[in-house]
Amino acid sequence: MQRVWPDRTGELTGSDLEESYAYPAGLSRPWVQVNFVASADGAVEIDTTSARLSHAADRKVFLLGRDLADVILVGAGTARAENYRGVVAGPKRLERRRRLGFTGVPPIAVVTRTADLDPASRLFTETAVPPIVVTTDTADTRALEAAGAEVLRAGTEDVDLPRALDLLAARGLRRVDCEGGPGLFARLVAADLVDQLCLTVAPLLVAGTAGRIAAGAAPAAARRLALASILVEDGFTFLRYRRDAG
Repeated sequence: MQRVWPDRTGELTGSDLEESYAYPAGLSRPWVQVNFVASADGAVEIDTTSARLSHAADRKVFLLGRDLADVILVGAGTARAENYRGVVAGPKRLERRRRLGFTGVPPIAVVTRTADLDPASRLFTETAVPPIVVTTDTADTRALEAAGAEVLRAGTEDVDLPRALDLLAARGLRRVDCEGGPGLFARLVAADLVDQLCLTVAPLLVAGTAGRIAAGAAPAAARRLALASILVEDGFTFLRYRRDAG
């Protein structure tokens, strides 16, 4: 993988990537990174999942996003469609996280208005740490709690995302890596909660009816981001945008 902007380099090392994608130091508030892959013509999926849009280099950036985070945030629809499980506590991941000052692996935090999740799914049965269910005050979570989930309640009729992020931060989970889906991303945009977008553009034309990476109500004004870096490998382009150019 090579960087072509802001300055051109040779092959990037693992340490180079860690430095490039690192969260700001000394965070006093939640800091949200959103991670997506899309085709060159803007499709967010092929046959209902993102797997066929991906690539080994995209997988590397995706896994790095997890390794640098305190918590992985995902919408319930994406967790179900992609058959989510917990972050794997492999030796290489644990070594890297120890080296970077973390302990263990980050939990998966699922945003769901109704708590409509299967307690027998991999999210609950294949995980090194219990998942976090971020839901509403009225959702029935008894089965999920019995399966080991930690429940955070934020909002009455729908999940209040600023409140949810504050609850995560109160648990020391400030570095947030959001993996979608498009509905959750759109809600984060509308609430002006996105600090960084990591977008992989796959060199594929998909056409069809696939949606875009953010799908939902538009904010009152478009959110301006600054381009922070461009990396390339095997025709795939890795774009990183931030609120500022840092």
